[in-house]
Amino acid sequence: MPPIGERLREARVRRGLSVRGLARDIGVSASLISQVETEKSKPSVSTLYAITTALGISIEDLFDVNGLAGQAGSAIPAGDSVSAPAVFVDSVGVHTARQRVLVQNRQDRVGPVVPPDERDILTLDSGVIWERLGQVPGVHVDFLRITYQPGGTSSSSGELMRHSGTEYGYVLRGELILTLGFDEHRLQPGDAVSFDSTTPHGYRNDGSEPAVGIWFVLERSD
Repeated sequence: MPPIGERLREARVRRGLSVRGLARDIGVSASLISQVETEKSKPSVSTLYAITTALGISIEDLFDVNGLAGQAGSAIPAGDSVSAPAVFVDSVGVHTARQRVLVQNRQDRVGPVVPPDERDILTLDSGVIWERLGQVPGVHVDFLRITYQPGGTSSSSGELMRHSGTEYGYVLRGELILTLGFDEHRLQPGDAVSFDSTTPHGYRNDGSEPAVGIWFVLERSD
């Protein structure tokens, strides 16, 4: 997979946003955005969701093997921006130029069987690892095996995150602390969770062994 920073930069440029503009939109420093894009720093889970939400892309788009701009040639003529008024009609529906690029990125199937050594992996800040378990073309779902190392957290600053969709999770081993709104829940092996992802939430591993689970985030339709 190309570096995640490169993919985020491609998406930001297509969106027509400057580094400072994106940083202002999500409430972080321009320096942090620059460090993430140049691979000098890994984003936290909460920062990554904030960036992708601001850029109008999904986590699934970051896993696309062709890159966010790799298939844009047939959809967006050279020099056009993501705000170009052109629209396209295909089997999925009517799309703007940028929307068509993102739809095209989801046409490659991952599976139906994905062996452990063939998974795409994103390594994030604070000891968090995401492994993609599969993808069905045209379906807006993040199907992930997540690992929080001891001390790992979705936000190093302790801030909670919000993003679109509905979140489902199942803990396989270790323990995770889920902060959901004003409540804290200790998740142990066998525990399952489900909630609206727009509810402020965050995860952390206060234990001495990695916490591993299967997570499924169903994106809300545009």
